[in-house]
Amino acid sequence: MSSGSPIASLEKLLATGKDGALLRFGLGSAYLNAGDATRAVEHLDRAVALDPAYSAAWKLLGKALTTAGRPADALAAYREGIAAAEKRGDKQAMKEMQVFARRLAKQMGEE
Repeated sequence: MSSGSPIASLEKLLATGKDGALLRFGLGSAYLNAGDATRAVEHLDRAVALDPAYSAAWKLLGKALTTAGRPADALAAYREGIAAAEKRGDKQAMKEMQVFARRLAKQMGEE
């Protein structure tokens, strides 16, 4: 077992200059699991900027934005994620994000 939290290990890796979509996804996921949705959003935003076709990162970004109380931004992230997943042929991620986006749109009074 490594000493310290997964966040500390990933942040240390980032500090060495090893930036990348996968690392940012890991950090975003770790922060979201730790209850820090705002920090999660920062890292997941960077993950999709580094790899706009990363459908799992779009999906988690939508979740983090929802958790952070930013439903309109979450809906936009899900919609971009759906387009990215569709391009990649990632049908499962696309379907999941469509469900989340529909739910969110309904909560916000959109149809």
